[in-house]
Amino acid sequence: MKTKMFLELSDVKLIAAAAEAEALRNQWAVTIAIVDDGGHLLWLQRLDGAPALTAHIAPAKANTAALGRRESKAYEDIVNGGRTSFLSVPTVEGLLEGGVPILKDGLCLGAVGVSGVKSSEDAQIARAGIAALAL
Repeated sequence: MKTKMFLELSDVKLIAAAAEAEALRNQWAVTIAIVDDGGHLLWLQRLDGAPALTAHIAPAKANTAALGRRESKAYEDIVNGGRTSFLSVPTVEGLLEGGVPILKDGLCLGAVGVSGVKSSEDAQIARAGIAALAL
């Protein structure tokens, strides 16, 4: 039997604080979602001024990144590349840039999803959060 690494609450809080700091430094009103490796929500934080819809989009992006074990932008690129049938994949809803998996030693521990600004900026915030873990 193998031992499985997982995110602890202290890890989640560290990620959330670093992501929030990146968003506030840039004056970006966003929602930050953190999920485990199964895409289950561990943290949801909607900063002041973030539109209500972002509270649905951020967890969807994180879920997609965790289950796919790759950035959600990869799926956006697939659809934009003409493979629109990919939109019918069950339970995959966050097909926009801004979901970033948390990877360590080739394993996915979870993901961070951000929504509220340009997709590339959402991803920047997610990466800043993950970088706080110093994996």
